[in-house]
Amino acid sequence: MIVMQEELNQFERNEVLELIPKPSNQTIISTKWVFRYKMDENSIIVRYKARLAAQGFNQEEDIDYKETFAPMARLKAIRMLLSFACFKDFILYQMDVKNSFLIGLISLS
Repeated sequence: MIVMQEELNQFERNEVLELIPKPSNQTIISTKWVFRYKMDENSIIVRYKARLAAQGFNQEEDIDYKETFAPMARLKAIRMLLSFACFKDFILYQMDVKNSFLIGLISLS
């Protein structure tokens, strides 16, 4: 599928994926393709999406990870931003980020 190849191209372009041989003494966290689609107001499919997701339920804290991150804004923070923008007469723009990556090293202790 074209959307799967686009996702893999994003990994390569952002240099966030490196394929290595499987270590004999380590467990591998498997991945799964997640497929979604966007529809317009008439319920017509406009765009297909594909994401490669790690199956995190196989991970163990302090072995496979030490910190977790969620790229989500709290509703309270969004309300505060909108209130402040109205108070100061700021112009706000909305944008859709196609993908984002946490740039950091993942290492085993």
